[in-house]
Amino acid sequence: MQNPLIHGTTVVAVRHNGQVAIGADGQATMGNTVAKNNIKKIRKLSGGKIVVGFAGGTADAFTLLERFEEKLSAHGQNMKRAAIELAKDWRTDRYLRRLEAMLIAVNKEELLIISGTGDVLEPDSDVASIGSGSMFAQSAALALKKHASHLTAEEMVQESLHIAADICIYTNHNLNIEVLS
Repeated sequence: MQNPLIHGTTVVAVRHNGQVAIGADGQATMGNTVAKNNIKKIRKLSGGKIVVGFAGGTADAFTLLERFEEKLSAHGQNMKRAAIELAKDWRTDRYLRRLEAMLIAVNKEELLIISGTGDVLEPDSDVASIGSGSMFAQSAALALKKHASHLTAEEMVQESLHIAADICIYTNHNLNIEVLS
């Protein structure tokens, strides 16, 4: 029998009124058991100019974060170019292809979802989400952008994650949020 993968998370990013915020819950599960409730799934790269959130297997995500940092260095900190190169490698490399994780990368100008299927997506709505509670958080963030535009991007991320945590059993209320203004 294989060891159960650590998974279950929600990461959401919002760009609103000149501010970009990205946040994640802190829960990791093994099967149907909470393994840890205060994991940090948000990492600053490039001296804090790029922030990345991850969902999926923790070891897999850290491997991808290392590769993403290498790509950023190789491409002059150009986030979109680095993301495209990472996605190409991820899809074609025999070792990377087995990694089970997803990333959201943000800087002041861009918001990207990076997946192992070769996708680098820049959402039209300035809202991105990944993980088990992603659709709950994304729906909440889109509604907040539409009907509560007085909120900051950080407040929208926080509220979206709390809503997801109220619904998704793999998401908790221990939040980690980073803001780029």
